[in-house]
Amino acid sequence: MSILEIELTPEMEQRLREKARRRGLEAKAYVQTVVMHDLSQDADAVEADGERRFNVMDFYGAGRDAWKDVDVKKYINEMRDEWDA
Repeated sequence: MSILEIELTPEMEQRLREKARRRGLEAKAYVQTVVMHDLSQDADAVEADGERRFNVMDFYGAGRDAWKDVDVKKYINEMRDEWDA
C-alpha cells in the first residue's frame, strides 16, 4: 500500500472535513472514497467513439446554487397546485 500526501489550505481542509462529516465519514475515509471513485471513473470514462461518458455523480452539487434561496416545500406545493388546476 502506498501513502499519498496532500497539502491543503486551511479552507480546503475545513471543506473536506465538513463534507466528510455530512456523509458520516472520517476525513481520511472520505478522501479514500473520493480518490478511488475518481480513479475507477477514469478507466471507463471514454466510449469507443471517443465521447466522454458521464456518471450521475459527476453532477453532484451542480444545482446547489440554483436552489439556494428557494423554499423547496413551498415550491413543490405550488407545482402540485398547478397540476390540480
